Amino acid sequence: MFDADTLAVIFIALMGLSVILYAVLDGYDLGVGILLPLDHDQHSDRMVASIGPFWDANETWLVLAVGLLLIAFPTAHSLVFRELYMPTAILLISLVLRGVAFDFRAKAPFSHKPTWNRVFKIGSLLAALSQGYMLGMYVMGFEDSWTAVAFSILSALGVAAAYSFIGACWLVMKAEGELQKKAIIWAKNSIGICMAGTIAVSLVNPWINPDVYERWLSWPNVLWLAPLPALCMALFIVNYLFLKKLPQDNDRGCWVPFVSAVVIFLLCFFGLGVSFFPYIVPGQLTIWDAAAAPESLTIILWGAIIVVPVIICYTAFAYRVFWGKVDDLKYY
Repeated sequence: MFDADTLAVIFIALMGLSVILYAVLDGYDLGVGILLPLDHDQHSDRMVASIGPFWDANETWLVLAVGLLLIAFPTAHSLVFRELYMPTAILLISLVLRGVAFDFRAKAPFSHKPTWNRVFKIGSLLAALSQGYMLGMYVMGFEDSWTAVAFSILSALGVAAAYSFIGACWLVMKAEGELQKKAIIWAKNSIGICMAGTIAVSLVNPWINPDVYERWLSWPNVLWLAPLPALCMALFIVNYLFLKKLPQDNDRGCWVPFVSAVVIFLLCFFGLGVSFFPYIVPGQLTIWDAAAAPESLTIILWGAIIVVPVIICYTAFAYRVFWGKVDDLKYY
């Protein structure tokens, strides 16, 4: 059906799709968890209700991405998770905490609800920080040095801020009244940190990796790649200026901050993809070196042709059914 090189490209594209969809979809619900107020029960309930129909399904994309890495690029899977064993363990524990807290905060005795709110918030924050740390170590090529650790810590804070930003933008779109006004403030406060993190990655990545420097700044690549960070910064500024005008009559334009945040995420992900392709482990393994046997990939591809569209369809259907302003979360 396809040769080995083409199959490797197809599967890295599928994995990239899974990762960016996870970052956007689970990113906003992790952001909502990070922003969860511990001193306002009504706002907490409304915020949890805004992600209630979606948060569990959003994590499907993480499972798919890791599964594709395991079966399509087994060598890279063993190398990546050997280097990132501890942050991966923290990520899994934090996701379990979120899942337990989500249900227990509503079903446990009322006196225990603040505790489960706190667990939900801590789990969301730990998940975001661990993902950011993993991204930082990946960008640094799993370098064992204090500079790599320092950059990874900065990346952890940047990803947590980015998730808070897109989560706040989600609440601007889904909430009304006082909660929406608070979400506007949260979104404006997080933009500066997100911009700083994006600039830091854009500067450090070419600095530590000569191949990335050559790819971004060589002629004629600079003509079509240089506008990407400029466009990203412009979207941050436009988003901030638009947030200053909200809320508007009839809630006009409440969707603009979230959509622009999604575009920023897509641009950042595309920039990372351009920087490292065809390496799946920066400076160590290309997708062709790490790919499984073509016969195995061909069989798996048939499954992916069925499974991926089904996941996309039920995700789109869920968002279509529960679209509109958030209502109170109810359990029957």
